[in-house]
Amino acid sequence: MFLGEHQHTVDPKGRIVLPSRFRAELAKGCFITKGLDRCLFIFTPEQWEIEAQEFRALDRRDRQLRNYSRVFFAGAIDQKLDKQGRVQIPAGLREYAGLDKEVIVVGVAERIEIWNPSTWQELAASAEDEYADTDEATEGRSN
Repeated sequence: MFLGEHQHTVDPKGRIVLPSRFRAELAKGCFITKGLDRCLFIFTPEQWEIEAQEFRALDRRDRQLRNYSRVFFAGAIDQKLDKQGRVQIPAGLREYAGLDKEVIVVGVAERIEIWNPSTWQELAASAEDEYADTDEATEGRSN
């Protein structure tokens, strides 16, 4: 499971060092694609297959779902971490997410998200306000 928020940098070759606590789960490699809200998603191979299965189950007659699927898969790339725990982020994906020098790496349970720091700060502030005011999402759950 991926957890936490981490600050990292993009090197001149477009590589990002992933947090050491994430590396064991990514030993077999990873899949990187365009995420929602202008971030990047990184999945383990196992989770990538789960995501692909979910897309296979979608109604292909729905134009919005077809376009979503196209963007999700057309922008995807499979990668291996190097010995220093770095992953190569292609220029097109860096451009999509607005990644320059500094990035925020966020663990979100089954995936990792890579964010432009200012985009992340804006989203996190809004999301934290919503989270603090939410009681319906936890209704019916036990501690």
